[in-house]
Amino acid sequence: MRRYCEECGREVDTRIVSKREAYDVCGESVEVEAQVLVCGACGEEFYCEELDSEILLRAYNEYRRRHKLLLPDEIRNIREQYGLSQRSFAKLLNWGDKTVRRYENGSVQDRAHNSLLLFLRDPENMKTYLLENEILLDERHKKKIYDAIERMELSRTVETEKKLRDLFFRKAPSIENGFKTFDYEKFCAMVLFFAHKSRTLLKVKLLKLLNYSDMIFYQENGVSMSGTEYVHLPFGPVPRNYDILFGLLAADHVAHIEILFEHGYERHQVVPDCRLADGSLSEQERTVLNRIYERFADFGSAEISDYSHREEGYRATKPGEVISYSYARNIHLE
Repeated sequence: MRRYCEECGREVDTRIVSKREAYDVCGESVEVEAQVLVCGACGEEFYCEELDSEILLRAYNEYRRRHKLLLPDEIRNIREQYGLSQRSFAKLLNWGDKTVRRYENGSVQDRAHNSLLLFLRDPENMKTYLLENEILLDERHKKKIYDAIERMELSRTVETEKKLRDLFFRKAPSIENGFKTFDYEKFCAMVLFFAHKSRTLLKVKLLKLLNYSDMIFYQENGVSMSGTEYVHLPFGPVPRNYDILFGLLAADHVAHIEILFEHGYERHQVVPDCRLADGSLSEQERTVLNRIYERFADFGSAEISDYSHREEGYRATKPGEVISYSYARNIHLE
C-alpha cells in the first residue's frame, strides 16, 4: 500500500509495525499490542480506519477481561440462542433499540446490563425472567423463546448423560474391555436385539446373554462387540455399573425394567421401548447374537446363571473383579 507522507513530501511505500499503546477505556488506562501503519522511509504513523478500529476493540476486550465482562460475541451468542433479532432482544430486556447493537459491535456494556445477560444465559433463568417480568414481546416471540429453552434443556440432558457415560464407562481399549472403548449405541442395540427376540426376557438372563455375546465376538474377532467390562458378581458375570446403564436405557427410552410378582417372587422383566434401528448391528454381530440366543433359548435365569458360574473367567476371579476377555478363549458353547 502506498500513501503520501507529509514528512517525506512524497508518496511512499508503507508497512505495518507492532507496538504497545495505552488507551483510556471507561477512565482506566489499558495497554494493548497495536498494529500501526507507518511510512516505509521515515516511520511516520498514518491513520488507518481498519487497523485503528481493531486496536480500539482490542483495548475494549482487554478491559472486559479484566472486569469479567462478556465479550461482544458472547452477547451475540446469548441473543441468538433464543432466536431473537437485536430489536426483539432489546424489547425483551427493556433496553433502548440501539443498545444491543452497540454492545455486539464492541461498545463496553455497563455492569448492570452485563449481570442481566449472564443471568439470562441460563435457560432456567430465562423461564423465571419471562414469568416474573412484564415483557413487551408478542406471543409469537415468547413461544420462540420457550421452544429454544426446551431445545437447550434437551441438549443439556443429552450432554449430561454423555458425560456420565464417559465418566463411568469410557476407558482406553484394553484386555478388560476387549480392546474397544465402550460403545453405548452398540450396547443399546444388543439389549434391543434380545428384548425383541424374547417376550419374557428377565434382567438376569439378559446380563448373561450380553456377556456371552461380547466374549464370543472377541474370541472370533479379537475385539469385543460393545466394549463393555464385565465383573464377577454372585449371580454371574454382569456389565460393570449395570444399574447405571439400565438407568440410562430407561431415561433414553431404549428399554426399561418392569417388576412383576409371581408366586411371591419378584421378576425383573426387560421391556423394549423402541425398535432396533436398521444398520445398528452388522451381519457378523447379528450372527453371533443369534447363536447366543439360540444356545440359551430354553434356559431360565437361574439355569444360565449357574451355567456361567462354570466358566473359567468366573471361577478365576473374586467378587467385584473384572473378568478379562483373555478368558474368552476357553468358552465353548456346544
